[in-house]
Amino acid sequence: MSLDTSTLYLVATLVAAMLGAMLLFFGRQEKIAALNWWGAAYLLGAASVGLWTLAGAMLGDVLSLALNAIGFVACAMVWNAARVFHGRKPSWLGLGFGAAAWVAAILTLPPEASALRMTIGAGIVALYATLTASELWAERRKSVQRRWPTVIVPFLHGFVLMLPILIGDVVDSGTGHSGASVWAMIFAIELVLYAVGTVFVIFMLVSERAVTVHKVAASCDPLTGMFNRRGFSEATARMIEREAKAGRPITVMIFDIDHFKSINDRFGHPAGDEVLKLFANIITQTLRLTDLSGRIGGEEFAAMLPCNLEEAMNAAERVREAFATCGIEIDDAPVVTTVSIGVAGGPAHTELDVLLAAADTALYDAKRGGRNRVQAAEEQQPVSLEQGRRAIDGQTAPKASVVRGGLTIGTTAAR
Repeated sequence: MSLDTSTLYLVATLVAAMLGAMLLFFGRQEKIAALNWWGAAYLLGAASVGLWTLAGAMLGDVLSLALNAIGFVACAMVWNAARVFHGRKPSWLGLGFGAAAWVAAILTLPPEASALRMTIGAGIVALYATLTASELWAERRKSVQRRWPTVIVPFLHGFVLMLPILIGDVVDSGTGHSGASVWAMIFAIELVLYAVGTVFVIFMLVSERAVTVHKVAASCDPLTGMFNRRGFSEATARMIEREAKAGRPITVMIFDIDHFKSINDRFGHPAGDEVLKLFANIITQTLRLTDLSGRIGGEEFAAMLPCNLEEAMNAAERVREAFATCGIEIDDAPVVTTVSIGVAGGPAHTELDVLLAAADTALYDAKRGGRNRVQAAEEQQPVSLEQGRRAIDGQTAPKASVVRGGLTIGTTAAR
């Protein structure tokens, strides 16, 4: 069964135009600039191929040259769309490079060098396809197994365009003119598949981005940019599992800004928000990159460190001292900024809730002891809530704690 090449190109044009209009619609609906770039590229490319297919023979040299140049601009827009999608600025130089190179080749090469012209044109399209694939590869946010279509689709497009050039001698010697017709038909079919495949890739990327945004919104505190309680719990669960396999201890600390309500009452909630952001920045700057931290309440923060209790006490003391000496002023009035910190540690497989409960108890002991101090619960904690309940039923051991910060270092009796 033979297929008419012109009909195939018209089908490809209609498919591209329909997909381009759909991309523009969703781009404006969702306010995604990259979709507008992709949609405009599809419409521009569809117009170029459609006019060339319908009236290519009747157009003069200048109009034919302009249509081809528009097609190369459309290819460049697809590449720029990938750049914009990943937060990079569009390359205006690259946008016109392909069209300029094509015009220069047509004006300088003799008319009989049609094969060389086709090679240059296919090479330009393949170059833009490769740039698109490399842009998506360099900015991948998931594993290669999940994101491979974003690279394979544009790469195959460029490969199909360059294939007859790479094996041109075989085609010319073996099939002659009929071979050229076969390749033209293959190009037309591949153009339809590429248009549909690219839109699939685009919506896969957009969907992935939307899921990521929702996950970040659900797990991050919008004021400080830190984990919220949910995000902190999920992240620490992964750390607990990882450290348990390695047999390393973990430590949790809870921070509570002293007299935070009085700051809100004296200076207003916007000033209180600034203090919260300042303290969040102190935590992230003072703790290590491997430590996890988050805002779990109004003025309460928490952190999990993959280390023993002594190392965590030293880290907590650094946070306390940095906050106490930050020297913040509101309306030219100095603000006393102190924090009380409770610390609890245990084996890596200890449940987060158990460590948080122990650290919370130590925190309230620190507040009752005068605030602006670090206090650690030193008794061996149960590794799970169930073990804790059994320990309570069987009479628990007395509790001891170590206090640091301020002017005292000592022990307190169990409550």
